[in-house]
Amino acid sequence: MAARPRFTSRATVLVLVLCSLVAILAYPTRQFISQRAEISAQRAKADHARQQVEQLRRDKARWQDPEYVKAQARARLHYAVPGETPYIAVDPAGQTSAKPSSSAGAPATGPAAGQANAAKPWYASIWDSVDAADTAASAPSTPLPLPPSSVGDTSPHDH
Repeated sequence: MAARPRFTSRATVLVLVLCSLVAILAYPTRQFISQRAEISAQRAKADHARQQVEQLRRDKARWQDPEYVKAQARARLHYAVPGETPYIAVDPAGQTSAKPSSSAGAPATGPAAGQANAAKPWYASIWDSVDAADTAASAPSTPLPLPPSSVGDTSPHDH
């Protein structure tokens, strides 16, 4: 008896056809999967945009109410109704009146300055910036050094 080959020509052709199909279908399958992921990401973005639009519609509806506008003007801009006397309560323990000596005239930075600026009304912040600009403009500037004098200069010149 003759030994039968392990792979017949039919089996070899079948393996080649299957490998070809896998190679041919791999790229479209990968594209299909990536497009499905992109579609789901776009749907999530669309849902998020719809939620934002709905929130903005609710905000717009609130701003159509004159009472809400009055309340916002009173809270944000410190407006008062004619006949009222507006008061702003200042917490003496929350703010220090002494300025740091290391930066005289320089605006404060950091979280403490952000809290102090947030507690001030908008017009006070504007006025403080005008004062700071005026202080910076009126500060004496250092004179520039003069160029060396040409009197008595013995170096050769091209005149």
